[in-house]
Amino acid sequence: MRRLSRFFSTPCFPPGAGPDYVNAAAVLTASGTAGEILRKLHDVEASFGRERCERWGMRTLDLDLLGVGSQVLPDRATYESWSSLPLDQQRERTPDRLILPHPRLHERAFVLVPLADVAPDWVHPVLHRSVSALCDALPPEARAEVVPSADIGL
Repeated sequence: MRRLSRFFSTPCFPPGAGPDYVNAAAVLTASGTAGEILRKLHDVEASFGRERCERWGMRTLDLDLLGVGSQVLPDRATYESWSSLPLDQQRERTPDRLILPHPRLHERAFVLVPLADVAPDWVHPVLHRSVSALCDALPPEARAEVVPSADIGL
């Protein structure tokens, strides 16, 4: 691991689906393809009891691969199709392949605030904006929901 963010308390997503979560971000050095890295993350989740039964269901651990450098996978058209899905369709549909960067990371304070701790200068390869700029563009009330661990007693 190259860098690990602080831990943050964040509201459950989607809202009302369970208790608050603890979120963090890490910058890792890994070998293999993006798909191989994702499989390794899923193996770690499974070792902590994660069962993938329903989309956005309760989980013991959720490790997301947000991006790999400047890669856009599988291609820009697929990325754009998934990133523009309405919320109701996001709940019902699951991609059948890895999409990078994560199609909605730029909309989620619970992703961007921790990511800004470890990779503020990473530039989104489709939006061409840094993590810091994406985080700053979030509504203040969304950023305020992401509470550093020092404030939550972790």
